[in-house]
Amino acid sequence: MTKFIVVAGGVMSGVGKGVTTASIAKILVEYGYKVTTVKIDPYINYDAGTLRPTEHGEVWVTDDGGEIDQDLGNYERFLNMEISKRNNITTGQIYKTIIDKERKGKFLGKTVQFIPHVPEEIKNRLKESGNGYDIVVVEIGGTIGDYENIPFLFAMKSLERELGKDDVSYVLVTYLPVPSHIEEMKTKPTQQAIRLLSETGIVPDFIVCRAKKPLDKERKQKIEVYANIPSEYVISEPDIDTIYSIPLDLEKEQLGIKILKELKLKPKRTPNWNEWEKLVSKIKNPKKKIKVAIVGKYVDIGDYNLVDSYVSINESLKHAAAVLDVGVEIVWIDSKKFEKNESNINALKDCSGIIIPGGFGSSGVEGKVKAINYARTNNIPFLGLCYGLQLAVVEFARNVCNLENANTTENDEKTKFPVIGILPTQKKLMEKGDYGGTMRLGAYAAVLKEKSKVLHLYKETGRLKEDNERLQKLEKDKSQAFRLGILNGHKNIVLERHRHRYEVNPKFIKELENKGLVFSGYHLRKDGTKLMEFIELPSHPFMISTQSHPEFKSRLGNPSPLFYGFVKACAKQ
Repeated sequence: MTKFIVVAGGVMSGVGKGVTTASIAKILVEYGYKVTTVKIDPYINYDAGTLRPTEHGEVWVTDDGGEIDQDLGNYERFLNMEISKRNNITTGQIYKTIIDKERKGKFLGKTVQFIPHVPEEIKNRLKESGNGYDIVVVEIGGTIGDYENIPFLFAMKSLERELGKDDVSYVLVTYLPVPSHIEEMKTKPTQQAIRLLSETGIVPDFIVCRAKKPLDKERKQKIEVYANIPSEYVISEPDIDTIYSIPLDLEKEQLGIKILKELKLKPKRTPNWNEWEKLVSKIKNPKKKIKVAIVGKYVDIGDYNLVDSYVSINESLKHAAAVLDVGVEIVWIDSKKFEKNESNINALKDCSGIIIPGGFGSSGVEGKVKAINYARTNNIPFLGLCYGLQLAVVEFARNVCNLENANTTENDEKTKFPVIGILPTQKKLMEKGDYGGTMRLGAYAAVLKEKSKVLHLYKETGRLKEDNERLQKLEKDKSQAFRLGILNGHKNIVLERHRHRYEVNPKFIKELENKGLVFSGYHLRKDGTKLMEFIELPSHPFMISTQSHPEFKSRLGNPSPLFYGFVKACAKQ
């Protein structure tokens, strides 16, 4: 029978529930168990696709086309596995499913009410996600005390009554502040979080205490008395240099063994953390350091910078750097600064490499084009992601092919040279109001060009072989066939995730190629349309772009090939 671990957060949002959930799952995998994770988001949005990045953070994309909260990214990065979009549950999804069933008469005339129908739908989704797994670690978003949490906490308590206490364990992740005017760690907010959680009928089995410093004995004992749990189940999780240290730190307090004991389970094997420890050590103490500029638009909210908008890029750089024993200092630059004052481009002089991430809309676009031109003309390693590829094509068309004011129709519908635009088949869907059908979401197959730099990187990192094995599984799933396109027996095929609508205009491909731009990979749709996936400049130290988001498939110990090549090129500068 599948067992469940419920992770909830107290005191404030952003306390670290996501990385704690990922770490617990990673620890249990090391003990030999088959583990998956589920993220519950209490918002009424159906998914994260329409949420503002500067408010909610990055939108994570799954292989099967889900637009998910960024915490699912941490789960995949720690577990080195693909997780389905069904492992993200929102209030919007629950209520929509119930209403759709009611409209179809599935309730046979019964009155549909909060109890029992909402908790039952939540439990059904959790059980479905747990099929084939020993343990499911469920993170409930938000903070204890939020009204939005109540249906999910109620459902978890109902699941406990249904399965038995030995099959459901609760972890409260809380924060202990140290006010600067008294310099003393305070437990009162944690006590209040415990009280609020108990009002739902749930008493935490474990309390993971986040703080600037490790939890001392006095504070542990104080929480023990208030929560009425053993002090060894009060776990210290202080601030650290890298999130990948968290499983190692939690294991110092034997959290894995304690959780297994609570679930009446025994270790299936002895954990081996040797490789993980080596990579963490390289992240903390690299042999050399490089500086990389990420030129984006989702970096500011009020007086603060929100790097969570590009968290997967940040982590992908760490993954590549750890393998290469290089430290990466990221310089976050708002592309709009290059539009306000051209001299601001000099901020790129001290950088070993430049990344243009994905995005939507015209804001800051010309600043990004200036940054791309700077990288190309100064032989600085450059990596373009999604919108980064599209703008790299725009820059090349303008300044190498002399197509004056070439642009993407996303920004200029009347441009004389629409090198990036909506394809005719997409326009037909838009005319019908089917905007969702014009998006490419999830993993798509791309055929790579022989002797290209991109192919070499996928071979060098072992990802080509890995993706071809994954491809064989996808080919058996008829519902995913459209993502594969026409493969024509090619062996040089890779799978990367997408989240975009605009494509390279086929009318300009030949002209761009004649001037030296290499299209090193393409996706061939079932209707015969070629969609360009990768571009590169052979004469440049490293100038590669992709329509995809390779950052979504980068893992510690298994970095993205493009990020690996980019960091390697930067380290040579």
